[in-house]
Amino acid sequence: MELIQAIRDKVASGDFEFSQHALDQSILRRISVKQFREACAVGEVIEDYPNDKYEPSCLILGFTEAGRPLHVQCSHPSRPLVKVITLYEPDPTQWLGFKQRRS
Repeated sequence: MELIQAIRDKVASGDFEFSQHALDQSILRRISVKQFREACAVGEVIEDYPNDKYEPSCLILGFTEAGRPLHVQCSHPSRPLVKVITLYEPDPTQWLGFKQRRS
């Protein structure tokens, strides 16, 4: 199964957890669980980190139903729960089309 589809399936079924950092950031940045779910439902993997420090992870770009862009870094779906490491609204001055980092 494709990486993004496996993550979408886990998020849709509630098989995810927020790290303390992600929880704190979601509160500070006013990103609701509903918005997180919306972004993941239509998101795409824009960066993959198979050798990340603690476990393989990836960066997803998705949009809420209201059109708000969100980046979600989460673990690969190989674990029972997808772990959300961080989430934020990407800064357009640092990203081209929210998908590619500016040099």
